[in-house]
Amino acid sequence: MSLTEEILSQIPGNPLNGLRKADNMWNSLKNNQVPIPQTVERNFEHLGTIDYDVAICGGTLGILIGAALACRGWRVALIERGILKGREQEWNISRQELEVFLELNLLSIDELKQAISTEYNPARLSFPGIPDIWVKDVLNIGIDPVYLLETLKKHFLEAGGKLFENTSYEAATVHPNGVQITAKQDESQVNINTRLLLDAMGHFSPIVRQARQGEKPDAVCLVVGTCATGYPKNDTGDIFASFTALENQCQYFWEAFPAKDGRTTYLFTYIDAHPERFSLEFFFEEYLRLLPEYQQVELSQLSFKRALFGFFPCYKNSPLKTPWDRILPIGDSSASQSPLSFGGFGSMVRHLHRLTVGIEEALKTECLDKNSLTLLQPYQPSLSVTWLFQRSMSVGVHQTINPDTINHLLAAVFQEMEQLGDGVLKPFLQDVVQFLPLAQTLFKTGLSHPDIVFKIIPQVGLTPLFEWTVHYFNLAAYTALFSLGKNLEPSVKNLPPIQQYYYHRWLEAWKYGSGQDYH
Repeated sequence: MSLTEEILSQIPGNPLNGLRKADNMWNSLKNNQVPIPQTVERNFEHLGTIDYDVAICGGTLGILIGAALACRGWRVALIERGILKGREQEWNISRQELEVFLELNLLSIDELKQAISTEYNPARLSFPGIPDIWVKDVLNIGIDPVYLLETLKKHFLEAGGKLFENTSYEAATVHPNGVQITAKQDESQVNINTRLLLDAMGHFSPIVRQARQGEKPDAVCLVVGTCATGYPKNDTGDIFASFTALENQCQYFWEAFPAKDGRTTYLFTYIDAHPERFSLEFFFEEYLRLLPEYQQVELSQLSFKRALFGFFPCYKNSPLKTPWDRILPIGDSSASQSPLSFGGFGSMVRHLHRLTVGIEEALKTECLDKNSLTLLQPYQPSLSVTWLFQRSMSVGVHQTINPDTINHLLAAVFQEMEQLGDGVLKPFLQDVVQFLPLAQTLFKTGLSHPDIVFKIIPQVGLTPLFEWTVHYFNLAAYTALFSLGKNLEPSVKNLPPIQQYYYHRWLEAWKYGSGQDYH
C-alpha cells in the first residue's frame, strides 16, 4: 500500500476514489481524448414563452451572479446538478476584495463578518538562498463556503429567483429571441426558456468543450493537498514557497493557510499537458514525501481531515469568446483567470461587479448577440502578460536547464519587488499586473541580475518572448486608454443606450486589462 492509499483511506468520504477519477480526466486531457459534446444547436424559429431573463448553469459559483441579478429585479433561474451547498474547504481571499458583497447588497455587514471563518497575518514568500519575505493582508481571509452559499441562496430565493436543484444540464437550443435549455431533474425532462444563458459549469462544461472543439490547454496547474490538525505552528501562512530544486521536470511550489479546523497545505506546479506528465496520484505521493520537511512535522503527528486535489487548464485563447448568441461563459468556464491562478472563487469575486452591471445593461439594451456578449469577456493584457511568468516557472518534458534556475529567478524578482514596496508586491500576489510596477520590477531585476535574465530567454523561447512584448505594450496602452476614457464619461451619457453599452464595455476592458480595478 502506498503512502497516499494509506493516508487517504483514513479520511471520511473515500477521497482516493475521487483522486483516481480526477486522474482519469487528467489522463484523457493529456492524451487529447476528452470527448467533444454537441449539446448546443441553433433554431431560427422564435420561442413562444420566455420565463426568465437569465438562466445560470452551475450553482456553486453561479449563485454569486444569480443572487446579484435577482436582487436587481431580474427573473433568474439557477440550475444545479446536486444540492446547492458549499464544501467544508475554505476559500482564501483578501479583505478588500470582499467589499463587492456589500456594494451589490448581497450580504449585510454582519453576514459578511459571519462568512469569515479565519483571519491571519502575516503570510510568507520563501525561496532558497534569501531571507523570507513577509506580507500582511494578502489572501489572509478564509471564507466559509457553507455559510456563504446558504446565505446567498436564501437571498436569491427571497428576491424571487428560481432554483432547480438535482437538475443537470443536457442541451441548449439558441433561438432568435432566447435559449431553450433542456435539463434532467429526477428522471424527468425540464425545459427552461430564457433570454440569456450563463455557463458557470467550469473548465469541463459541455458548452465550453463544444466551443473549444478539442483545443488542448497551453498549460496546466496541478494541485494536491490536505487539511489536517497537529501542526506545531499555525498562526501564519505561505502564499508562495519553494525549497527544492527542479524534480520530475517541474518546479514544486507550496501554499499553507490556517483553517478553522486545522491547517491547509497545498503542493502545486505549472506544467504543460504532455502525455508523459505524471499523475495526480504520483503528485500526492510527492506531497506526502515532502510535507514533513516543508512543515517541520512528522506525518504521524497529523490527523488528516480532508484531501484536496485538482488540475486547472489554462488557454492562451482566453477569456473564451462565445461562438453563440445569448450564451455567455463566466467564471472558470470563461477561463478568465491568469495561468498563475487556481481561478474559482477569487476570480469570480474579482469580476462580479463588472459582470453584474454589464449583464444588466446587455439585458436592458438587448445586446445579447455574440459580438456584444464577447465585450463582457474582453482581452486583458494584464492577464496575458502573465503567460511569460508561467512559462518561466515551468520546463518542458525533454528540456534541460539548471535545476536551480527557477528558484534563483523567483528569489531575485521577489527581492526586488519587496524593495519597491507594497504597491508593487501586493497587487502581483493577488494576480493583478499593472504597467508601472511591472516596468519597475523588470528594470530593477535586469540591472541587478542580468545573468539570471539572460538564462531565462532560452528557457522560455523567442516566440513566447515576442508574444509577451506585444501584451506588455498593450498593457501600457490600456493604462493610457483607461485614463483617457474616464474623462469622456460625462459626454457619453448623451449617447443612445446601445452606444453607451459598447463604451462601458470598452472602459471596463481598459480598466481590468490594465489592472486598474485593484484598490
